[in-house]
Amino acid sequence: MRILVVGAGAIGGYFGGRLLAAGCDVTFLVRPRRAGQLARSGLSIRSPSGDIDQPAPTVQADGLREQFDLVLLSCKAYDLPDAMQSFAPAVGPNTAILPLLNGMRHLDLLEQRFGAGAVLGGCCAISATLDPEGRVLHLGPAQTLSFGERDGTPTERVQTIASVFAGVKFEARASDVILQEMWEKWVFIATAAGITCLMRATVGDVVVAGAADLAISLLDECATIAGRQGFPPRPAAMQRNRAMFTAADSGFAASMLRDVEQNARTEVEHVLGDLLRRGDNKASAHALLRIAYANLMAYEARRARTRGASFGNRGQPSA
Repeated sequence: MRILVVGAGAIGGYFGGRLLAAGCDVTFLVRPRRAGQLARSGLSIRSPSGDIDQPAPTVQADGLREQFDLVLLSCKAYDLPDAMQSFAPAVGPNTAILPLLNGMRHLDLLEQRFGAGAVLGGCCAISATLDPEGRVLHLGPAQTLSFGERDGTPTERVQTIASVFAGVKFEARASDVILQEMWEKWVFIATAAGITCLMRATVGDVVVAGAADLAISLLDECATIAGRQGFPPRPAAMQRNRAMFTAADSGFAASMLRDVEQNARTEVEHVLGDLLRRGDNKASAHALLRIAYANLMAYEARRARTRGASFGNRGQPSA
């Protein structure tokens, strides 16, 4: 199976690197700066599960000519339109696209561009980042990748992907309820991003400040929206979430908070804005989610202004 990994950042670099180290046929579609970095020093991963240092085959958008069996998509949500344009030549009639983005809007965009049949559901659980030298830092033990047909059908292509991933050093799992898993993850990350960015603090600090009830209220708002969309989080998922957001000793903070602290662009529209748009439009509904969304949009407005960028009218969720 020929695999094109779109991006060699923290997520694509980690899972793609593990596939490469296991002997899979992997090529990374990257931008010129990352291509140069990988050409000089190779792909480096630092992980509790074992380090990797090896050359990484790369291609840039203007040199992509061949079709691949699997496209593993790991870009930022705001880069998706450009990414789709870049990897389009790699998509043939039998190509499967496996996106690892958060939320759901990317499925709509991918389906519009490549057709519903090309797009699998997928999600991952991993804490990883890039250091200033471009090395992938795996920050914890979790390294799970789930995938499956969006209607739950056990197809031959899902079985083939599962067999390829089976020999790789991460936990790969074919799922017949992948949309349920994606919604549960969305509820979790929206809550985590909302509360830690709103408070500019870790979960433990929020709890110590006496605001655990706000985190739980935000969790319930996000779960209510998921339920109205037909995917209420299962009891076990909600139990884990409640324990997570009430742990006084937790040092956990959403990656979106790291983006804010580094004055970087965030995925606020994809993670919070799109979830809010799928909820009740009444002004009183989802009050904490609306505040968290407005807080991050205000951050984006100031960031755009200080960078001289045009912000336009992005502050209002569209219908």
